[in-house]
Amino acid sequence: MSTATYDDVNLVLKLFELRREEKMRAARSWFVSNFKCKSMADFGQLCPPGSESNAMMRQVTSYWDMVASFVAAGVLNQDLLFQSSRELLLCWVRVEPILAEVRDAFKDPNYMKNLETVAKSYIEYLDRSSPETYPTFKARVGG
Repeated sequence: MSTATYDDVNLVLKLFELRREEKMRAARSWFVSNFKCKSMADFGQLCPPGSESNAMMRQVTSYWDMVASFVAAGVLNQDLLFQSSRELLLCWVRVEPILAEVRDAFKDPNYMKNLETVAKSYIEYLDRSSPETYPTFKARVGG
């Protein structure tokens, strides 16, 4: 575990502030309440191209993929993020069931790769401290 810096803390605070922006807050609320797709067909029905729901889904998932890119690039302390935000993991739980199909449909094997990489590290982080936490969390928020 590396030591978090003041820069890490400031970045986490900035990311939290961005989550509070009005459109982002609405998109996050929609995502938590509605995005429970289990297949590409579910995804196409819930989030057709050009729809408001598609825009909200993209806003939330691209935000968390961006945050994950900071961790993957070594710019943000992973442990500090894991201690301060479980929403990244919620996003992963909701996206993971359809990710292979989405990557295939988009012809983009790296779509949300940062989110996947960091979420898997997050799961390992939880498993080290309390092996029951992630399965319980996934069952609660999986949809």
